[in-house]
Amino acid sequence: MRLSSGRSAPVPCIFQLPAISGRMGSAMMSRSPDGLACLLAGLPRVRKSRRDDRARCAACIGGIGFIRRAFETNGPFFMLGTLRDAAKTWVAKLLLLLLILSFAVWGISDQILGGGGGNVVMEAGESTISAQQYRLAYERTVRANSEQFGTRLTREQARMLGIEDAVRARMVGTVVLDEQARAMGLGLSEDRLAEVISEDFGGNLSGDQIRMVLGDIGMQPADYVRDREKEAVRQQIVEAAADGVVMPATFLDALHRYQGQTRDVSFVEIDASAIEPPGEPSEAELSAFFEENVDDYRAPEYRTIRYVLLTPDQIANPATIDMETVRDEYETNRARYAQAETRTIQQLVFSDRDAAEAARQRILAGQSFEDAVAETGRTMADATLGTFERDEVPDPAVAEAAFGLREGAVSEVVDGTFGPLLVRVTEITPEQTQPFDEVAETIRRELAQLEARDILPDLHDGYEDARAGGATMAEAASSQQLEAVTLPPVDARGRGKDGEPLGGLPEAEALLENAFEVEIDEESRPLNAGREGYLWYEVTDIEPERARTLDEVRDEVVADWQAEQRDQALDAAAEEVAQAIRDGAEPATIADEQGYRADVKYGLARTGQDADFGAPGLAAVFGVGPNAVDITEGATGNRRLVFRIDAITDPVGGAESLADGLREQMGRSLGDDLLNQMVNRMQQEFPVTLYPTALERALDAGA
Repeated sequence: MRLSSGRSAPVPCIFQLPAISGRMGSAMMSRSPDGLACLLAGLPRVRKSRRDDRARCAACIGGIGFIRRAFETNGPFFMLGTLRDAAKTWVAKLLLLLLILSFAVWGISDQILGGGGGNVVMEAGESTISAQQYRLAYERTVRANSEQFGTRLTREQARMLGIEDAVRARMVGTVVLDEQARAMGLGLSEDRLAEVISEDFGGNLSGDQIRMVLGDIGMQPADYVRDREKEAVRQQIVEAAADGVVMPATFLDALHRYQGQTRDVSFVEIDASAIEPPGEPSEAELSAFFEENVDDYRAPEYRTIRYVLLTPDQIANPATIDMETVRDEYETNRARYAQAETRTIQQLVFSDRDAAEAARQRILAGQSFEDAVAETGRTMADATLGTFERDEVPDPAVAEAAFGLREGAVSEVVDGTFGPLLVRVTEITPEQTQPFDEVAETIRRELAQLEARDILPDLHDGYEDARAGGATMAEAASSQQLEAVTLPPVDARGRGKDGEPLGGLPEAEALLENAFEVEIDEESRPLNAGREGYLWYEVTDIEPERARTLDEVRDEVVADWQAEQRDQALDAAAEEVAQAIRDGAEPATIADEQGYRADVKYGLARTGQDADFGAPGLAAVFGVGPNAVDITEGATGNRRLVFRIDAITDPVGGAESLADGLREQMGRSLGDDLLNQMVNRMQQEFPVTLYPTALERALDAGA
């Protein structure tokens, strides 16, 4: 081995020690401690002088030489020789054959191939995405979505929202763009890269500050520079493909007509109340209807759930708090039960102090404050600042003046934040303190809650210990003076056998979701109950889903049959009216003859609102051509609207009438479509390999 060192920086002394016996190790340490220490450290040291460098390298060489001599003394690599001898036996050969076969059958893990180091999560050609890049992209997306929801999304929630899939797809696009840039030989000058980085940080951060910012997101400066350079290069491709794309004028003209078109319609409204109600079905009709829809009447799976709820509210006992303790709490925190003095303040601001003083003199001479306000062209609403406690008044000078006045008085000229002004107080509400008797019970409950929070962990541990000791849920609950509650049979939607929602379910959504995933008497981890509580549950009985008989649901089946008959009669009546209009009859005439309601709508807009048609009805109106006759359901109730298109009016102008923002949005959408097509084409040229284990490990590392 040859060791060398450069003049500008020390070279690390790196050497991997072979397996040796403890006796050799102690001998080596005693004879050449400096050399062995350097070998084990494997890291460069801070240079003091060339003499120090030469001394250290000599020590390293001495350590290596000593290892060689030690092996010569103890035999020529006796340990490796023993292994080679063992490998010649038929047992070792059989084990090796089994190992090879296992790789052939089950394959080689992606931890060994491609993403072997765990640092590469996907690759295309010679370009890769590291675990850190993927994790940071995921974290940024989760953070942005968390801000929208107002709470930090969990890994499971992010997966349900499709965030993992979206980030993975985006990174696939990133890696193929990187590979395309590499194939094209694109790059970025150092000067341009420096400008890009400076723009990222506003151009006013020092190197240490930049390192601190990057450290907060778990990124090394070198990684950031490399990733930022790649991003800037990718942007060259993106801009070449999609930057400045403008939607064709023909499309924008069509969009303008689509958005601005209005329609006039005549229509006949047929309400279910105008249809003769159906009678009772015969047994044959009812049986036939039931058989056709038998799956709609299946009984769902019902489960009997037992639970134990442990929350501060559940175990708080105000009766254990004596009145003396309550009184002490009241006296200690009396300010909490006091309402500070408030004043309703008006102010009149002037352009200069002389004008303010002149107005004050007029008020002293008998002019009302209201007239003084009116002279300035303002209303009393403009002059009223509001009702405040002293510390809440926005302007300290106004607060000082207002809280020194009697009710109805006007202050001297005050130098306010917005100029000279006069202050008047129109109402004063003195400081008030709630009497002890009014708040005693509230204090008592709060103190009981505090005690409950203190003992709640002990009750939790006591319950868990009892269960671990073999106690049933009821026994464990009783040992901690808790109650085990057994619910009546309930389905997965929280409804009882009568079809009505079961009230009083604690943490209903989570309880039902989890209870319908466990087996009878299976012990599960407790659910969170509120912020501080626990909810233990178990299933004591399961009634499987089954087909009901007609007799069990007769009333429901009869009602459904009658509803279907009514809908069929309503549809038939509507179709009869529609055919008459198609044959040339006027909607108003037909409505008069049949006793229906008729009306005309002018200027219906595609994106507008209408009480009769609603959104689905408007979609039907704009889904047919000129003079067409069609049927749609009414916006409310059980109604049919038979309508005729009387006129179609296109908007004036063309693409120039669209808002600038909409035209730009359409251009960006077209650019995005082009970019997506380009990336899809690149994926055919540069196939992307994903490493699922590395992808999961990258996200787990950030959890």
